[in-house]
Amino acid sequence: MSASDKFDNAAEDVTGKAKEAAGKATDNEELEAEGRADQAKADLKTAGENVKDALSE
Repeated sequence: MSASDKFDNAAEDVTGKAKEAAGKATDNEELEAEGRADQAKADLKTAGENVKDALSE
């Protein structure tokens, strides 16, 4: 996994956590769900990159 991919995935995860927290703080369930979805996407991308890295070794 390149450093750029790691950074992008980490940024998406942090953004998701911020959205989820903001949604909880404002009782906005849609924003909270969007934040959880962003975190899940980042996790899936990271897992995919890890699989690619493992197969290339």
